[in-house]
Amino acid sequence: MIRVIISGGGTGGHVFPAIAIANALKARVKEIEILFIGAKGRMEMEKVPAAGYRIEGLTISGFQRRLTFKNLTFPFKLLGSLLKARTIISTFKPDVVIGVGGYASGPTLRIATSRGIPSLIQEQNSFPGVTNRILGNRVLKICVAYDGMNKYFPHEKIVLTGNPIRQEVLQILGKTEEAQQHFGLNPGRKTILVVGGSLGAGTINQAILKFVTDFFDPGSLLKTPGTLNHNVTELQILWQTGKSDFDKINASFSRKISSNHKAENTIQSPKSTVVTLGKPEPGSDNLVILPFIDRMDLAYAAADLIVSRAGAIAISELCVIGKPVILVPSPNVAEDHQTKNALFLVNRNAAILVSDHEAIDKLGTTIVGTLADVALQSKLKKNISELAITDAASRIADEVLKLSKENE
Repeated sequence: MIRVIISGGGTGGHVFPAIAIANALKARVKEIEILFIGAKGRMEMEKVPAAGYRIEGLTISGFQRRLTFKNLTFPFKLLGSLLKARTIISTFKPDVVIGVGGYASGPTLRIATSRGIPSLIQEQNSFPGVTNRILGNRVLKICVAYDGMNKYFPHEKIVLTGNPIRQEVLQILGKTEEAQQHFGLNPGRKTILVVGGSLGAGTINQAILKFVTDFFDPGSLLKTPGTLNHNVTELQILWQTGKSDFDKINASFSRKISSNHKAENTIQSPKSTVVTLGKPEPGSDNLVILPFIDRMDLAYAAADLIVSRAGAIAISELCVIGKPVILVPSPNVAEDHQTKNALFLVNRNAAILVSDHEAIDKLGTTIVGTLADVALQSKLKKNISELAITDAASRIADEVLKLSKENE
């Protein structure tokens, strides 16, 4: 029996790779027990049990990079998390401990490495955070997704594995028709998929709201000088707003539509909103708004162009999907690592970058310009596909099993 702890979380960019690694390990080894350690109140406490795994929660939270009352409680939360991690590790007795990033990863790996338990970290970004840079000197292996990481970690510990991504996301071939039916999309239109990460993205939402307001003027054409004239009914948007912005975005369109069209032209539910823009005709709905998209495989299958944040896992998924991408890196992350992730693609002509501070003014015109340029779309598809790694979870599982055998 092999016993493995996987620690970390906070966002989908940490949680989903952790689950992918766990699934890869279970596929390899019949006699295995996997325990997750996460942060209380974070999404892993919901997503991990939903995936069929047991999880323990620590009280740890992040240290704010500004003066705030929350920082006064940080030392106490850290001490409590170290003590609980020690208790969990003593009870579970893992053969290997894996850190995937996020608040819980630091205390767990700190205790594991201090006890000589073989440990591994999976660094998802092209620029590692402070915690992983510190842990890099303590763990035995560091699985990375980008070249050149020896600037931050001991080169002899580094293994280039890529980032683990959800297997169901990879399987989009032949799903276009199913995707269009699932989301209520029109097969005759170009589909713009907008995703801001699992928690949404305020700037992207504001930029898309402005795009819709500027270009989807009821009864007119979608126009950008020198690039493209599209009748509004030729485009449609599948838009994940995130839970926090959904009600606000929904209310904005409800007001707009109620002042222009009859109520029956808007279909609303707690889970989604379908909005008709332009002249209301049967089957003319061209904006589908959701707080969260559970079937990302279908969303990717439906998309002709994708607008996304530049989280490490999102980028890894987008490379596999192989469709034209516009990246809007979040500025609200440590070390501005999303911009560095995005530049890894942009410098290889594999994506387009619109900075967060320019997004509200420029994202709409960039979307329209990209859709107008067939040669650009073809180049982006080719170059981003060449960067895809589809078996990262399996590669990481190999490294975990090597460490477990060395510990026998």
